[in-house]
Amino acid sequence: MTPDSALDAEEAHELLRTMWRIRLFEERVGQLKRNLQVHGLIHLSIGGEGVAAAVCGQLRDDDAVYSGHRAHGHAIAKGAPINGVMAELMGRDSGLCHGVGGSMHLVDTDHGFMGATGVVGGNLPLALGTALTQHLKGTDQVTVAFFGDGAVQAGHFSESINLAALWELPLIFVCENNGMAEFTSREEHSTIERVSDVVAPYGFERTTVNGSDVPAVYDAFSRFLTEARKGKGPYLLECVTYRRRGHYEGDPEKYRDPVAEQEWAERDPLARMTERAIKQGWIDEATVNAIEREAAAEIEAAVAGARESPFPDPEIARSLVYA
Repeated sequence: MTPDSALDAEEAHELLRTMWRIRLFEERVGQLKRNLQVHGLIHLSIGGEGVAAAVCGQLRDDDAVYSGHRAHGHAIAKGAPINGVMAELMGRDSGLCHGVGGSMHLVDTDHGFMGATGVVGGNLPLALGTALTQHLKGTDQVTVAFFGDGAVQAGHFSESINLAALWELPLIFVCENNGMAEFTSREEHSTIERVSDVVAPYGFERTTVNGSDVPAVYDAFSRFLTEARKGKGPYLLECVTYRRRGHYEGDPEKYRDPVAEQEWAERDPLARMTERAIKQGWIDEATVNAIEREAAAEIEAAVAGARESPFPDPEIARSLVYA
């Protein structure tokens, strides 16, 4: 770690544990999708686990997190039980939403994970509402809204940014800028390279960090979180990252650059975090191996538990319809 990093050995250990749980969970989900045991569109965040871990690992259960369509890592890092997330993806009754929500509609209010959405940027106005509630009540709670750089071109992004700034809400916008809006590179849909520059006219504090540098993400978010707990805000943290899988599982990926693929493989946040933690003397290889084994066992237990759970009774739809 950098000498001035806010991280300590215990926090580094927990970050690695969270990142391994997310990485192995998503790799297993990819396998299950190919075997037709996971249903619906699946969007994996392999290569971006460090952002989820560094951000959500500093939050409390009573803080709110809103995610988008690439939400598994955020949910797990915020505390959602892996068995519940896995069962939800497999469409089983023991899932977080009884198997009727699936990958893009995960919700775990017990841990402050207020939901994912398949609507690009559709979570931003919802996060705005929660942050407004926190502001009016005068609590020290904060709201975090994750989104990708593609959402910045949506009209409700500008509307949400404007109101958050106008009302000075305790809302931290976290942009996972992986350079791709589905299959379209950022330079093909915007003349502004950095999302932090897009919000510059609104006058609130923002910063851009390397999303593969987990301590950098942790420190930048920690600073914003401290101020947001005092009722200040909003803030924007842009994490330049990369998704090492296609937009969705099954994506032919004809738009991917093989050279960039290799470059980003060398910047893998999990490998980088492991190397730096060992070099710092906060963890050893044996402990890292133990963390990986523990995560793998937890995930296999979740798969087994989901398979034993029944599919939801179709009659559940009656109780979920509101007029």
